[in-house]
Amino acid sequence: MQIPKNRAIFAVMTKSCPPLPKAVPEPTTWDARLARHLVAPLLGTPITPNHLTTLRLAIGLAGAYYLSIGQFWLCSLGALLIALSNFVDHTDGELARISGQQSKIGHFYDLACDALVTVLLFVGIGFYVHVHHPDLFLPAQWLGCIAGVAVALIFFLRMRIESMVGKSSTQQASMAGFETEDVLYLLPLVTVLNGMTPFLFAAAIGAPLFAVYVAVDYARVTRRLQRSAVQATRSKDGNDFQAVR
Repeated sequence: MQIPKNRAIFAVMTKSCPPLPKAVPEPTTWDARLARHLVAPLLGTPITPNHLTTLRLAIGLAGAYYLSIGQFWLCSLGALLIALSNFVDHTDGELARISGQQSKIGHFYDLACDALVTVLLFVGIGFYVHVHHPDLFLPAQWLGCIAGVAVALIFFLRMRIESMVGKSSTQQASMAGFETEDVLYLLPLVTVLNGMTPFLFAAAIGAPLFAVYVAVDYARVTRRLQRSAVQATRSKDGNDFQAVR
């Protein structure tokens, strides 16, 4: 009669021990390192990376909405939510890496949420600027849509490049532990300093230019893969011909 009791005690003791995180390289950026430390306790819990992606999406949508209202304090709240959403965006990937739950569907879901939040961010800024500057040479909503469409195109092309040559080819430039997207952490400061209008102009000009750069890179990668495929076909045909001879 003692054996079942001992087994039950052993089962409880074993269950209470969380699984060890997988040995993966340390993130190179500061926010990703912090995100990994914060999600480590989630190992062995029902929370999955997709749950964190959904949380990031909800925070980002709320932030974009508050940005679009046009009131200063609500816009400031929206900017804080966007910055928080940008940080939470790192948690799903870190949890997926250390728990071994990486999947193509989860990665695509993450990219789709990133694109949607970023597009709506610029559209929301456009509505905010329109409330305060309704007489611009071009309606501010249009400027926001221009930046948003350019960002959507960038995300689509980067996803296509990644599917062709791997994720390493689309990694963002980083320096001293910071990435390009980390500029969104400065959005609350931009809001407090009433810098939304120049920020929108910069996005409406910079995003399309960067979209052109990514489109050129996409065309270059496509041509390179086509040349490789042609060379492989010719090499195979040559080998088959030699075998026949």
